[in-house]
Amino acid sequence: MRQTLFRIWIEQPWSLWTNLPNQPPYLGACWVAIFLGLLIFGYHWLIKDKEFLGDTMNWLFWGCAIIGLSLAPFLKILPNWVPVYGYGAMMLIGFTTAMWFSSVRAKAAGHNPEIIFDAALWVLLIGILGGRIAYLIQYGKHVFKDANHLQEAAFAAINLTEGGLVQIGGLLGGTLGFLLFCKVKNVDFFEFADIMAPAIFIGIGFGRIGCLLNGCCYGDRCDLPWGIQFPAGSVTFAELAARGFVDPNSTATFSLHPTQIYSSINGFVLAFVTSIYFWYRKYRGDVFALACILYAFTRVQIEFLRADEMGQLGTMFTISQLYSGGIILCGIFIMFYVRKKHQPLV
Repeated sequence: MRQTLFRIWIEQPWSLWTNLPNQPPYLGACWVAIFLGLLIFGYHWLIKDKEFLGDTMNWLFWGCAIIGLSLAPFLKILPNWVPVYGYGAMMLIGFTTAMWFSSVRAKAAGHNPEIIFDAALWVLLIGILGGRIAYLIQYGKHVFKDANHLQEAAFAAINLTEGGLVQIGGLLGGTLGFLLFCKVKNVDFFEFADIMAPAIFIGIGFGRIGCLLNGCCYGDRCDLPWGIQFPAGSVTFAELAARGFVDPNSTATFSLHPTQIYSSINGFVLAFVTSIYFWYRKYRGDVFALACILYAFTRVQIEFLRADEMGQLGTMFTISQLYSGGIILCGIFIMFYVRKKHQPLV
C-alpha cells in the first residue's frame, strides 16, 4: 500500500531519486519532464509521425518547460514539491493504455483510430461525473456532514481531495459519454462499443492496482496464504479501527482478501476474453453485451469477498451488486435488441 508513490521535487529540480526519513521518495522535476518528453517523442517516433517530430514548436515547448522548471526555485512561484498519488497514477496509466489499445483495434477493424481519441474527452469527463455522482449517492451523508449552507455543500460535492469516485458509476458515466459522442458525431455506437469494450477492462485492471495502493476496496478476513495486511496509518487500518475490528495500537490489520488484486486480474482476463470474442461476434453489439454481463456477474461475486461496504436498501446486497443486476439486464436486452435491429455480420 502506497498512497503517494513519490514527490516531484520542484525546489531541487535536478535531484535524482532521493529517500528522506519518514517521507515518500523525491525526484527532481526536470528529470520527470525529461522522462515524459522521451515517452511522448518516442511514441511519435514509433508511429512515424514526421509532422509532430518536425514541428519546431513541440521541441521548443519542451525545452522551455525544462528551463522554466530549472528556474522555479529562484522564482518562488511554484510549491516546493507536488505529490504523485498511486491511485491517480494507475488511473492515468489505465486510461491512456485503454485509449491506445482501442485505437489499435479500431485500425485493425478498418476504422479511423482518430475517432477513439476524439471520444476520449467525452468518456473521461462524463465518466468522472458519473463516478462522482455515484460516490455522492453512496456516501452523501459523510460528504455533506459539515456543510452548513449551499456554497459549502456545492464545494463538498466537487471536492475530490476529500475522497472519491465509484468505479461502477464511472463506467456507466463513461458509457453515457461515449453514447452522446456517437450521437453528436453520427458514429455507430455498437460497432465502436465492441471495439472499446476490452480496453475498458484494461482500465479496470490498472485502476484496481491503484485501489490497492490507496488502501480502499479492501476484502474481508482471509485465512488463505495470499491474504494481505495493511499497516497502521493506512486507509484500511483507519477504517477497520474506527469500526472496532482492529486494535488502534496494533501495527497492522489482520489478513484480508486482496480483493483489489482479484478485481485487477478479473479486468485483464475479461479484456482478453472480449478482445478474442470480437473476431467471432455475429452482430454489432455482441461484444459490448457480453462485456456488460461478464463484468457485472464477476463483480457481484467479488463483492461478497469485500468488507468495505454493507448491504443497501434493507438487503444483503451492496450498492455495486444492485447496480450490477441492472447492468446484467441491460446486457441481455442489448443481445436481443441487436438481433432484432441489425443484420448478421458476414
